[in-house]
Amino acid sequence: MFWLKKIVSQLFMPVPLTIIIIVLAYLVIRNRKMARSLLAITAGMLIVLCSGLGSNALLAPLEDQYLVNNQPMGKSCLVMVLGSGHDEAENHSAVQQLSNTALVRLSEGIRQLSLGDGCKLVVSGWSGGMNQRAHADVMFDAAVELGVNPNSIIKFPLAKDTIEEAQYMQWEVMDAPFRLVTSASHMPRAMAIFENAGLNVTAAPTDFAQRKTYWWYFDGQSLLSSQRAIHEYLGLAWFKLKHAN
Repeated sequence: MFWLKKIVSQLFMPVPLTIIIIVLAYLVIRNRKMARSLLAITAGMLIVLCSGLGSNALLAPLEDQYLVNNQPMGKSCLVMVLGSGHDEAENHSAVQQLSNTALVRLSEGIRQLSLGDGCKLVVSGWSGGMNQRAHADVMFDAAVELGVNPNSIIKFPLAKDTIEEAQYMQWEVMDAPFRLVTSASHMPRAMAIFENAGLNVTAAPTDFAQRKTYWWYFDGQSLLSSQRAIHEYLGLAWFKLKHAN
């Protein structure tokens, strides 16, 4: 089910979906009206998704739900940072191996630690099936490189996705309060999952992707931001469907 979900969701991402529609247009090329309609849909979709206005419109309902958390924490606080991938390279430090998203999340997690006294950091993530090391192990090393006491870090190296991260956290802390750090666009789904698990969680979003831009500006970054938003809407829909009853 995990891999099936990943594969099916990829079919709805902008680039694969564009390729699928172009192939369909080619298959029905004898029907010029239908082929032109399919190509027009593809062009319109790319224009919207590659524009800053389009990507911001998709991101805003997700990212605007939770504000940056600057509230102080007490003693023995807990901060959990959700994983987001890495690329292994022997000559790179752990920090350099982290994806941009993972590094931003970890940086915010460390900032959250400074808002409390004696806080512990929780990092998670498996190997992804392509790396030898679990993402949680690389996050652990990166946090140590950035000055976090290794004795203050808890790892969940077997968690594959947000649902499993919530399960591991449930086993670890029960009903103890903690702060959850993840990308702002991912936060609504993450909070829904963690709250559904009965956890006492507070949001600490980071990695905001909305940008100020001109209406006529189109680029790959906007397309990537649109893809991020679409991925979250699909994830939210799937989660609500599973818990409809």
